[in-house]
Amino acid sequence: MAGPKSFPQPVADLATEILDPLLRRRAGMSVALVQSWDEIAGPRLSGITRPERVVWPRRHGEDDLHEPATLVIACSGAAALRVQHETGEIVGRVNAFLGYGAIGRVKIVQKPVEPGKPALREPRRLTPAETERIANVTAGVEDDGLKEALARLGAGIARKTRKL
Repeated sequence: MAGPKSFPQPVADLATEILDPLLRRRAGMSVALVQSWDEIAGPRLSGITRPERVVWPRRHGEDDLHEPATLVIACSGAAALRVQHETGEIVGRVNAFLGYGAIGRVKIVQKPVEPGKPALREPRRLTPAETERIANVTAGVEDDGLKEALARLGAGIARKTRKL
């Protein structure tokens, strides 16, 4: 009799299972927050910042209300002022990512930050056929804002799939 079959698992899944509890204990945050930082911070800030840890306030008893935590972000000294002006947006984006108001403020620590991924390259231009197809699909939409949003969505899809 053969034992239960085991299927290969992606190394990233195994690493997350190991690192997530450790990161939660040491830094108060999850691997998902670190892995998604580029999307959370956006292209302006992702290359010059890095989440360091989440500091939760101490609770004196079980009846204490939940108080939001402080997100500690590392950035270089030259970028600190720019990041300071964006803290409200960072708090909103992190809370949206987490699904609740976990973060109340941001603390900036000045450290060298390794450059992240290279800057995004220019999106490819649509072919005339793709542009015409998008215009035909959105032609019946009366609301100009909606029409424009649908056209941008169609262009994004066309750029990704290269077929429309």
